Order: sequence, then C-alpha cells, then structure tokens
Amino acid sequence: MERKNFLKTVAMVAIAPTLFLAACKDDTKKETTAEAKQTFTCPMHPQIVQDKPGACPICAMDLVPFDKNNKEALLTLGESQIALANITTMIVGTGALSNFKQLNGRLATDPEKTAVISSRVAGRIEVLYVKETGVKVSKGQPLYKIYSEQLATLQQEYLLVAAQLRQFPDDARFQQIEKGARQKLALYDQSDAQINQLLQSNKVNPYITYPATISGIVSELTTAEGQYVAEGGAVMRLEGYNQLWVEADVYPAEAAAIRIGQNVSVTVAGWENEPQTMTIQFINPALQSGSQLTQIRGTISNTDSRWQPGQQVTVSLPVKSKGEVISLPVNAVIRDGKGAHVWIAKAPGKFEPRMVHTGMESFDAVEITAGLNTGDNVVVTGAYLLYSEYILKKGADPMAGMAAM
Repeated sequence: MERKNFLKTVAMVAIAPTLFLAACKDDTKKETTAEAKQTFTCPMHPQIVQDKPGACPICAMDLVPFDKNNKEALLTLGESQIALANITTMIVGTGALSNFKQLNGRLATDPEKTAVISSRVAGRIEVLYVKETGVKVSKGQPLYKIYSEQLATLQQEYLLVAAQLRQFPDDARFQQIEKGARQKLALYDQSDAQINQLLQSNKVNPYITYPATISGIVSELTTAEGQYVAEGGAVMRLEGYNQLWVEADVYPAEAAAIRIGQNVSVTVAGWENEPQTMTIQFINPALQSGSQLTQIRGTISNTDSRWQPGQQVTVSLPVKSKGEVISLPVNAVIRDGKGAHVWIAKAPGKFEPRMVHTGMESFDAVEITAGLNTGDNVVVTGAYLLYSEYILKKGADPMAGMAAM
C-alpha cells in the first residue's frame, strides 16, 4: 500500500511541469488573442464601440476599426495627408475685433409729423369732406365746414362797429373798437380777405371751412356730419409718413455701449438690400413696463411712403472689442457638446487639440478669451478634418479627457 502511494507521488511530480507549461501557453495565447482583437466605432458617434463590424445604431454609418490602446493625444499626419486636407496654420497675435449686434425694432409714427385737427369754434359739422380713414390729404385741402352761431354773432358785431367807424372815421375810440372786433374774427381763422369780403357784402356768413394744416393720412375720425362739437373739440387726426420713427429694444447692459448721435444701420423686413443709415436721437432712461428692456430711437426718411408704421426692422449696432484681443477665423474653432477647441501644430506633422473659451464673434472671426497665448501656431483651415481623423484613429472625442475650463 505504501509502495502504491509512493508511485503516485512520483508520477504527479513528473507531470506537474508539463501541466504548468501547458497552462502558461494557453494563457499567453488568450492574452495574445485579446490584444489582437479588433475594435470598431462610428466616425460620427465615438461613444458607439463594439468588437465586430456593423452599422451605427444612431446614424446607420458603417463602423470603422480603431486602436483603442493608443491613448496619445497627438495626431500625426504625413506631408501628403496635410496637403490633401489643405491644413494651414497661423501664429496668433492680438488686435481689435469689430462686430455688429442685431437689435429687434419696429417702425412707428413720428409725432412731429402728426396733427390733430380740432374745431376753433363751437358749432355743428355741416359738411365733412373726408369721411373715412386711410385717405391721403394735402396741406391746404378743405377738410370740413362748420356752422357757428357764435361766428355769426361776431360778424354781425363787426359790421355794426365798421358802420360806426364810417360815420366817425376820426374817432380814436371807434377805431380801437373796430380793431378789437376784427381781431376776434381773426382768432376764428377769418383771413383779411374774408373780413374784407364780409364788409363788401355786408352779409353774415356763419359757415367756416377749415383746411388741412399738414399733408398726411387720415388715421382717425372723431366726428360725423350733423354732429355738434365744442370749441377745441377734435375732428380728425392726420399722420405724415414721409418720416418715421425707428424704435429698437435693448437690454440695459447693451445700452451702456450706445450713445446719442451714434450712426447705426436699419434694415426693414422685405427690403434687406436697401439698408438705411439712422442717427440715434434718444435713449429711454426707464425700462418698459413689465420687461427688462429699454428703447433707443431715431428717424429714417420715407419720402415715397413705401413703409408703414408697425413694420419690423433690424438695427445693426456696431460693437468693438475693448482693447487688444486674440481672435481666430470662425472655421478654426470646432464646437461640440463638450465645448470649443482648436488644433495646435506642436511640430511638423504633429497636431494637438486644445480646449478654448470664446467671446465676441463676428461674421468671419471669433474672440478667444482663454486657452491660447500669443505665439501659438493654430490650424486655421482643415481643423474639422483633423477632428474627424482623430475620431477615426482614436475612437474618441478629442475633448473627452479634458477638464472644463
């Protein structure tokens, strides 16, 4: 029995090295297989990663292979790749950056071109020559005729005074009374010609025809034929549209950069190809009721009356950066959900992504407030191709490992 146990022990000792070597060989094979295993990702959605070819479940693009073990942030390209991608760089410096801030506005009636036609005497509207709103009238055109008993009384009084003055032409008292009676008629818009006509005819005329004091459009009618009006009572409103107000909304912080006398560009909706130059004439010191907005105002010419109050406009307010800033072409900055970044040329053919913060932006340039220094060599064309190439080779977003600034 002891002999059998001895033989078993000897046998186990003999085969143990063989089993150990076999196990090691098998583990090495598994590790080699794991290392050689290919990984695939989507060029547009690097979060999609799998160990076999297929299609992206988000955009249905074919997955491409990438080396997930390569964690180097640098992207290396050959000369032919750089030429094919049209990658160019520039040494950044500082300078002033100009831009235009767009303000929403509207056209409004200019009160200086508005007139309220009121009755100078109490009486009855006998004839209303304009009976509807929207009618264009010219200065001097008759608007309405009113019957006034008070005017008839003043005319009769003047005829009596004039008759007394003819009997006593040298009497200073009668001369003074005649002058006062004539002045009363003048206050009722009776011209010298009408008063002289009254003397010649010696007949009272209680009707007065009132003309338009300005040219414009009838925007409101407050009376009708046969209606009695009091002295000073409104009859109609005329609005002139040959000059219009432009009112634009601004936030208080924006108003600090605006000054009275500043020239801005105004674009009326529908006439984008015909911008108008306007001078800011007024900045409202108070906020509009129920809002956090104030207003700026100016006027534009509208001689052909092609624009009407209420139309929407856009006011382009020139804005300039405060002092010298670093700026880049807009296409040099790549933006995604993690922020904005640019590509720095570290050496010939080697490019590195760098997160930046942006500030003021114009049509073709953007201010860089953080992330760059004067003298950095930044890619200005082909930046998006570098971004795509990085995703293809690394299978990850260039900003994935960077902390927010």
